Amino acid sequence: MEKVINSYETLFIVDVTAGEEATKATVAKFTDIIAKNAEIVEVADWGKRRLAYPINDMPEGYYTVVTFKAAPDFPAELERLYNIDESVMRSMVVKLEFEAVAKATEEAPAAAEEATEAAE
Repeated sequence: MEKVINSYETLFIVDVTAGEEATKATVAKFTDIIAKNAEIVEVADWGKRRLAYPINDMPEGYYTVVTFKAAPDFPAELERLYNIDESVMRSMVVKLEFEAVAKATEEAPAAAEEATEAAE
């Protein structure tokens, strides 16, 4: 039987009140968990940003977005781990309707075509 692999994207916001080192440790912890259980396509550290509304009386959080490919059972486990860790303020895992690698490779040729058209 063929193993099903889906593309996912997760966003998690880490509490910054514990300090920069603790924040980086939490981000590294979750990216390592994802790397051990899935194939990471891209990690985007958005950094420290102001929240739209205070969460637990905190106005700021550290945002990280990870795009990955995994088996269908892993996102539920990842959500469970996010909920256990008190330094994660909010999190979300979304199944992508497209293949994560294919989208990144489709953008590159389109940008190259636009550059050649602009040069002419």
